[in-house]
Amino acid sequence: MRASLSREEERVTWFKPRGGLDRTFQISIILKGLDGIIELVGGLLLLVATPATINHILAALTRHELSEDPHDFVATHLLRMGHGLTGASVGFAAVYLLLHGIVKVILVTALLRNRLWAYPWMVAFLLVFIVYQLYRISLAPAGWLIALTIFDLLVAWLTWREWHRQRLTARTG
Repeated sequence: MRASLSREEERVTWFKPRGGLDRTFQISIILKGLDGIIELVGGLLLLVATPATINHILAALTRHELSEDPHDFVATHLLRMGHGLTGASVGFAAVYLLLHGIVKVILVTALLRNRLWAYPWMVAFLLVFIVYQLYRISLAPAGWLIALTIFDLLVAWLTWREWHRQRLTARTG
């Protein structure tokens, strides 16, 4: 590797969509990046929050909804989830969200900068979580998890497709 790069090599080349599938790839990757940022923020918040604080926040957020409908599906599930939290589960969730968010943000940034190494890593990252999501669906099917899995399958396919296009472009110059 040369010690200094030419000006052209130093310049960042951003992904430029050339059609509908390219635009879909770009949008889906940006959504994954935004999700990664949300996971980072959530992980950081969990690092500073105790289970009691989380329960208090959940109670405050759901109070109005439960006063109108004591059986509200989302509110009752949020409260039940909050009551099941322990210090260890909050710590695990914080670490999980932070690591997951960091990996997503790094990979998305690299993809948008046309870094060839990031394409297979993103596909592998998505496939690992797709397998985990399929396992979770087999235990307790949930519409949101099925939709997320379908979206991740689409993003994995679009990433694989773009990786092969980028490799071909790199070879032919």
